[in-house]
Amino acid sequence: MQKKQTAGIWAAFSSAIFLGMAPVFGKLAITQGFTPFAVVALRTSFAATILLIVIVLFYRQYLYIFPVGLVGCILAGSINGLGSLLYYLALSRLDASVGQLLYSLYPFFVALWLVLDHQPPSRLTFFRIGLATIAVVLLTSVPDRSTDPIGILMMIGAAVLYAMHLPINQRVLYEVPAPTVALYTLLAMSAVVVPAYLLFDRVWPSGEIPWLPVIGLTFVTVFSRIALFLGVKKIGGMQTALLGLAELLIAIIFSNILLGESFSPLQWLGAFGLGLSLILVMYESPSAPMHSGKTGWLSWIRAPGLPKDMFGPYE
Repeated sequence: MQKKQTAGIWAAFSSAIFLGMAPVFGKLAITQGFTPFAVVALRTSFAATILLIVIVLFYRQYLYIFPVGLVGCILAGSINGLGSLLYYLALSRLDASVGQLLYSLYPFFVALWLVLDHQPPSRLTFFRIGLATIAVVLLTSVPDRSTDPIGILMMIGAAVLYAMHLPINQRVLYEVPAPTVALYTLLAMSAVVVPAYLLFDRVWPSGEIPWLPVIGLTFVTVFSRIALFLGVKKIGGMQTALLGLAELLIAIIFSNILLGESFSPLQWLGAFGLGLSLILVMYESPSAPMHSGKTGWLSWIRAPGLPKDMFGPYE
């Protein structure tokens, strides 16, 4: 169990590192000519295509998924696709670092969704959520800058939707490998964001196409998704979400380096509080998987009695 928890922590932390680069690459792509709709459509469809090609060519066993699990991935992907649209629309109105700070409230919403699924967090988890929330408040305290209420509401909406998709995928991951869940979730996301771009935008950069930020965003999406769902599978959605706050620190560092954004002393105090919340994960007890859970709003996502060795040693 300890080995499984350690693997989950490393997977979740790796996902956070990749995700921390997403707002930086996304902001670069937007400032260099791509619209928010184009950015999210390109990065999601490219990432889904790359993962599909790799699995079809080398890991075909990961194409199998039980029907209810597929429905769960489609639901999670659709929700996260809508959240991605809100995220990049908000990112076009906010600094990358401030946007990621607001987005970092999603563990609070994960806790709410898990309570509805009859998976109440521990007292330490509640303390870490409270500490992280205070840290985010400090990090967003920028008196000399004007706020954008619409951008803030969009980013909080994106956090709510991202938080909702984690418990759904957690249910599917009880019986399905992380690469399979990542593939079908990304395909479902693409089915939402690509039509949104074609229907509501269809704007393309003029002149030289700035592909480098989009390519970077695509690859961090692929790697972060696989690592994210591996983390959810090993240690659960709540702990993965809290470890995912490390992406905020990554976003802060690279926003400062690549975008010239800076922080006040009060914001750095908030960053310290967020780091402390991350360190406390070492004292969390591993959550027991609810393979047979028959209650909660996600109880309908259950495998029809698959054998344990269906996919080999992916646990």
